[in-house]
Amino acid sequence: MSKGNLTGGPQEGELVVVTVKTVKQNGCYVDLDEFEGIEGFIFIGEIASGWVKNIRGFVREGQRLICKVMRTRKDGTSLELSLKSVSEERRRGRLQEWKNEKRAHQLLKVIGERVSWSEAEIAETAEELSGTFETLYGSFEEAAMKEGALVDAGFEGDWIKVFIEVAIENIIPDFVEVRGTISLSIDSVNGIEVIRESLLAAENFSSEADEIEISCHYNGAPQYRIELKAPDFKSAESAWENATNAAIELMQSSGGEARAWRE
Repeated sequence: MSKGNLTGGPQEGELVVVTVKTVKQNGCYVDLDEFEGIEGFIFIGEIASGWVKNIRGFVREGQRLICKVMRTRKDGTSLELSLKSVSEERRRGRLQEWKNEKRAHQLLKVIGERVSWSEAEIAETAEELSGTFETLYGSFEEAAMKEGALVDAGFEGDWIKVFIEVAIENIIPDFVEVRGTISLSIDSVNGIEVIRESLLAAENFSSEADEIEISCHYNGAPQYRIELKAPDFKSAESAWENATNAAIELMQSSGGEARAWRE
């Protein structure tokens, strides 16, 4: 048996999404949903652990399965797959990945229609985003979680604004991240202490109960980086405003100067 993978196909050991095409006595033929033109075969011994009396009790035509790629068959045109080698946890996780990726392609199509892209431009953008963020869905997650994620990754154009809007409307991230800078300067013998207290005033708006995390980091005098995580953009906006206002007010009340801006 060849241990290579088909050109343009999945790697050995990879989990793939398949649809059962034909069920035979000794196994079943399947189409790989993510690899056009490539089919696989699941031998009856790879259907389930133990003895399989009736294969149709486990698989049926049209059924979607998650299988593990074992090897390329001798004819070099299809893959040998295993159903029994995939745990229920891994099956659920891989199926969710597949659903997420399908959804991401649908969302990108919506974006393409809004900005008048051709099918070729949609496909090219999908490939570029997937290459940068590992998956297309990952690019939507990053855009929904972190301001400037696409720009930071080197993308540009008016379409980014539409992309971010669609991402925020349709993707619910575990958290969103906001970054910015605060400039603090004061001419005083206890200036360092005032700066420290100002930064602590900002960090004090962290809240475990509200899932808000704020941290300040030295960027090089007089600037300090503020990193903020929150469960959603509304909470992030409010926390950013409260934290920076507290730091600025304390600094100004001590005779110093302060201002803050977002990245």
